[in-house]
Amino acid sequence: MFEKLLIMMKEQMQTINQKLAVEYLKFFYPPLRNEIIQLSVQDNFAGIMQATVNYLKNLLQESKISIIAHHIKLMDWLYRNGNSYVRDMIENMFVRSFESFKKHAKIQHWKLLYQYMPVSFQIIYNEQQKQDQIYFGK
Repeated sequence: MFEKLLIMMKEQMQTINQKLAVEYLKFFYPPLRNEIIQLSVQDNFAGIMQATVNYLKNLLQESKISIIAHHIKLMDWLYRNGNSYVRDMIENMFVRSFESFKKHAKIQHWKLLYQYMPVSFQIIYNEQQKQDQIYFGK
């Protein structure tokens, strides 16, 4: 499996599309591999993104902040290399979920997660918060 990932990374000449993103996510999230495979057969990329968010929320309940931070960095790599569809899904599902993380995390855990968060995700998250304030008064 690792060799397959290395080959995919070396051959990456273009941006990562939905199909290739699924392959990376299967590698990045071994406990979710079967669920990701099942959802990809149904062409349900949104469901795959939601599964990754749910997985990280479970890790948050277990206070596994460094593991969550690692997964956020992996998702950032996918975001930076993804096509517009992959990027939109990460913005609208993955980064959008950070508000829920903030609500359910201990304050010191949220501060650590935010600190570990790549700047690109901090900017997106803060912009989403501003837009929510404007449109929903949140």
